[in-house]
Amino acid sequence: MTTLADPVPGGRPGDVERASALSGELGGRGVHGIVLSYVDTAGVGRVKTVPTAGLASAAAWGVGMSPVFDTFLANDHIVTTDVLGSPDGDLRLYPDLDRLVVLAAQPGWAWAPVDRVTQDGERHPGCSRTFLRRIVTDAARDHGLAFRAGIEIEWAVGLDSAPAGEFVPATTGPAYGATRQVELSEYTADLLAACAAQGVDVDQIHPEYAPGQFEISVGALDPVAAADRSVLVRQTIRAVARRHGLRVSFSPAVGAEGVGNGGHVHLSAWRDGVNLHSGGDRRHGMTADAEAFAAGILARLPALTAVTAPSPASYLRLKPSQWAGVFTAWGLETRESAIRVVRGTAGRRAEQANLEVKPVDLAANPYLLLGCLIAAGLDGRASDATLPEETTGDPAHLAADEAGAKGVRRLPTSLTEAVAEFRKDEVLRAALGPVLADAVTAVRQGEIDAVYGLDDAQVAAAYRWTY
Repeated sequence: MTTLADPVPGGRPGDVERASALSGELGGRGVHGIVLSYVDTAGVGRVKTVPTAGLASAAAWGVGMSPVFDTFLANDHIVTTDVLGSPDGDLRLYPDLDRLVVLAAQPGWAWAPVDRVTQDGERHPGCSRTFLRRIVTDAARDHGLAFRAGIEIEWAVGLDSAPAGEFVPATTGPAYGATRQVELSEYTADLLAACAAQGVDVDQIHPEYAPGQFEISVGALDPVAAADRSVLVRQTIRAVARRHGLRVSFSPAVGAEGVGNGGHVHLSAWRDGVNLHSGGDRRHGMTADAEAFAAGILARLPALTAVTAPSPASYLRLKPSQWAGVFTAWGLETRESAIRVVRGTAGRRAEQANLEVKPVDLAANPYLLLGCLIAAGLDGRASDATLPEETTGDPAHLAADEAGAKGVRRLPTSLTEAVAEFRKDEVLRAALGPVLADAVTAVRQGEIDAVYGLDDAQVAAAYRWTY
């Protein structure tokens, strides 16, 4: 067993001994290295890796990584804020051993998400995972609320043999078609097997609308675990694809036209084990708390888009009448509304009822995404907010007076508009704290500047293989 001096703050009691035992167990299973994973402000997954024998040291002391990555852009250029973006300083990455899994599609590797901690043992104010955990902890303490969340994952499957940078669909056939399922049946079967081996319960996997597109839905968890799972599943989708000679894109817009990849969020609030979105006396079975929570999210959607749709490519996807939810509208099972109330199946509504938030894509950092959605919902609950009249059908077809009466307006049509809304939103900025809020603004502005003068096809190409 590895012997270490007393660890600095940052890990948890017992982690060093546990990591020592784990490293021996993992080594016996042929695991040679650990992927230490986090997501930056731009939504890009970043990693460091250590040999399995170094896991105990990582649990005790963390692994060094520069704080400059908080202000990396998707193209790896760096922007700055008052406190971030310089070459100075260091952080420590501490693996969460509760989330460590052996990667079924990457022989010899295990994976764990990390929390980022300063050299003095304090939680880094730019750590999005720490931010989400704080929001969840405060909601439990101050409101008696817990949450369950799941993030849908859509991706486009292309041929790895395609010309450099281009996307050539790896399958043919119509949307949701049996042809696609048959043509990629070995790939998707291996993906299901890998998810099962990693303890990920899959609700469904199926061909989607766009060329070469598939979707996977996984079981809901507490928000931090749900965000971790989203990152893990995408790592797995990529790895399985590579073994089949395929390449995948999670970009909001693989091309300039057509339907892009979404990352719809399913979110529900619970108190004392009871789902607040079912069995209530408000519309469609919502309790007063659930309605206020939904209303809080709806009211802040324009500012939230800077977090939920954070890439210039996001706005190639956010188009009316494409089920992307681009208006401040809500409705029961209405796939064109930004917030879709999902009642669930009769007999199981107490377990299944939730909100689906649709103007979301997988360029979003999942920790920032869920934390900001919950913060907006809690603000609605604090003010006893109520939902306006619901929308049926496509909000794009509403007459101007009817849209005005329902509070239905277009969400931002560009990242520039979204950033302007975010800058004005004191609730979201306060929830994030000044360091993270400024990082979001700086990185989004950097992405805007990076694509200045590019046409839609060039924007799509710039981000096609980034996320």
